[in-house]
Amino acid sequence: MPELPEVNTFKLYFEKHGLNKKIAKVKVSDDKIFRNMTGRRFSQKIKGGTFIGSIRRGKYLFAELDNGHHVLLHFGMTGDLKSYKLKSEIPRHERFRFEFMDGSYLGFDCPRKFARILYLDDLEEYIAESKLGPDALDISLENFVHKAVGKKVSIKGLLLNQKILAGVGNLYADAILYNTRIHPASKSGALDKKKLASIHKEMQSMLSEAIERYAHYKSYPSNWFWDWRVEGNKPKKNYGLVKVTKVAGRTTYYCEGWQKLIE
Repeated sequence: MPELPEVNTFKLYFEKHGLNKKIAKVKVSDDKIFRNMTGRRFSQKIKGGTFIGSIRRGKYLFAELDNGHHVLLHFGMTGDLKSYKLKSEIPRHERFRFEFMDGSYLGFDCPRKFARILYLDDLEEYIAESKLGPDALDISLENFVHKAVGKKVSIKGLLLNQKILAGVGNLYADAILYNTRIHPASKSGALDKKKLASIHKEMQSMLSEAIERYAHYKSYPSNWFWDWRVEGNKPKKNYGLVKVTKVAGRTTYYCEGWQKLIE
């Protein structure tokens, strides 16, 4: 599933293939992923416009139109972008595409239809109403610690809460906690500032490195951050096996003994 680094890769791709080109039309094949209007209405509002920029916040990509409005592209579990020039190259699960005046196309491919596309008249109003937290790469250590103090929620639950900080998903959360040797079920409020600082540092370091390596959820290299994440694996000498449990309602991997449970 695309998380912050993967969506940043989509942002770069979108800016390369979608900016500063007048939109001739929007061809909608399946409007299930349009969440605040019909596909037909979306097409009417976009036609004739031009994308002039984009903003990424966590897992959300906001495409800016020349009228000051935005299109939210939330990729769900299987969303992807595909630029092409021939209709014979249409992605198999394309739900809609932008058709530009220069003859190029930018398709939104989504096999499982869990993506969310919204047309937004007021971006700031949407962010406020959705209570979307600060980007995980922007949140300061002071703010991160403040959000954890006194919380009874697990540290993994805190990392996954997009209203607390935006961008970390299941895989990166497990990898961050593995690298910092903290059990995912540890209580956020029980962690001292030193441990919270190590999580904050590892989170921002890992996400930054993933961005630099142009992370894409369909093609992770074998030595990616969670190559240890195999049940029964023994990644650390003198420690136990990798086990699987549920934390914050999500399938969670941890290394027994290596990661300390703090309650």
